[in-house]
Amino acid sequence: MSRKDAVLSVENLSVTLRNQSARLLDDISFAISPGEIFALVGESGSGKSVTSLAIMRLLPDALTISGGEVYMHQKNLFALTEREMTRVRGKKIAMIFQESMSSLNPVQPVGDQIAESLKIHTTLSGRALKDKVEDLLQEVGIQEPAARAQWYPYQLSGGQQQRVMIAMALACEPDVLLADEPTTALDVTIQQQILKLLKKLSSQRKLGTLLITHDMGVVQQMADRVGVMHKGQLIEQNDCGDFFANPQQKYSQHLINSLPSQAFQKKAYQRKIRNPILLEVKDLAVHFPVRKGLFQKIKEYTHAVNNVSFTLNKGETLALVGESGCGKTTVGRTILNLEKLTRGEIWFENHRLDILNRQNMMCFRQKIQVVFQNPFSSMNPRMTVGNIIEEGMISLRPHLTERQRQQSTIKLLQKVQLEPEYRFRYPHEFSGGQRQRIALARALAVEPELIICDEPTSALDVSTKAGILALLQQLQNELGVSYLFITHDLSIIPTLAHKVAIMHNGVIVEQGEAEQVMTQARHPFTRQLLAAVPVVELNEC
Repeated sequence: MSRKDAVLSVENLSVTLRNQSARLLDDISFAISPGEIFALVGESGSGKSVTSLAIMRLLPDALTISGGEVYMHQKNLFALTEREMTRVRGKKIAMIFQESMSSLNPVQPVGDQIAESLKIHTTLSGRALKDKVEDLLQEVGIQEPAARAQWYPYQLSGGQQQRVMIAMALACEPDVLLADEPTTALDVTIQQQILKLLKKLSSQRKLGTLLITHDMGVVQQMADRVGVMHKGQLIEQNDCGDFFANPQQKYSQHLINSLPSQAFQKKAYQRKIRNPILLEVKDLAVHFPVRKGLFQKIKEYTHAVNNVSFTLNKGETLALVGESGCGKTTVGRTILNLEKLTRGEIWFENHRLDILNRQNMMCFRQKIQVVFQNPFSSMNPRMTVGNIIEEGMISLRPHLTERQRQQSTIKLLQKVQLEPEYRFRYPHEFSGGQRQRIALARALAVEPELIICDEPTSALDVSTKAGILALLQQLQNELGVSYLFITHDLSIIPTLAHKVAIMHNGVIVEQGEAEQVMTQARHPFTRQLLAAVPVVELNEC
């Protein structure tokens, strides 16, 4: 494709570490025509996100563009002044970032953040501006957009935050969209809706889209053409149909085969255990007050969780599955005593947790730990990895000496398959998968009996995800730790879970043994979730 026909043309792009010769991107070239979706696939660290940041001229200070050009409508973006480039960003070329929580302003309502781009690049104001914001929120599947526009990012689920990011990117109707893992944090049904929306907009608006993803099922659903990145090089690019029918590189074949097969799932189902009950949740309900008016009086309640009951055995994994906003994370936070329940009971080793005050709850903090969805936002960026892991030991295992803590930190890093020297580094120096391993090491540092895993693999590529799941299984076998695994990704259930509970609108609609729920689903919503899981079909695209 010639530069003249392309809405975006990347030519011989190279990126290096500043003052070093090591290349993170090595002579990358591709072009995207109006209305075309070009999928850039590869594992974490292959250079996909660096490519998008280089196009936007948003590289961190440690990186520099050492060669190549980027043209948009035959205009060289690298030749523009920063002031001229500011007019291009958001208006002509927009980007959806991978980690929504770290991209949104935590102290500003999401509606104001969407409106900010519209104020800069359009003449909308007043009621027209407000209506546009609400229309965008509704378009990306957020219910009650007028009310949600006033919410802060922390009040939204991970999937809802990502939808806000998509609304921000589409606000000014750009010509080019750089979508860096746009559906990473979304459940499978909402993922389908967002992908259909992006494909529709790409066609209707002649929007050239660079779709960065590691999910080959998503690639087959969405892409017109595919490019494969490996270690900073674009090793293959082809039409979607030809790519899946006849991949030229072994690495490309590895990516295509990355989704688990049905045979693998059935084999994983064979595990069954009957250990003593560790955690029991009885008729749990959590209702949040909605305050309105000048004096912020409580006018109504949002029923986030209603009559949820389940048990978790020692050494067992229970997967709590459902769409974004269904109440999964609220259940986890309530078990941790971070949310106040409205009614119900929470029992852990025959101790009732929901009636404990903060001081009495401290002795259970050691026994119940959590691994959050976004490891980067859950770590202090100014603390080294060693200090992050030791922090829990200082608080909950005060009898340990400094030397014992350091030795324990080294052993924990080795246990999660990281180098001991990593304890001297900072969180930003690691990939997403490595940060999630660090988060797991931090949770294990106080020797817990239960770890609540809140979407710990949602932002990881397929091979990294497989590594984390294998690690969780290994640790469970070695230490006997139990997991409450909160997720929207049904494809990982057979690999890890013994039992499954399906949540919908704050209620558990179906639960049971993993094999039974996954192969003989009774509830229509469960069948809907299973049907939405991306599956690669090698005979079509």
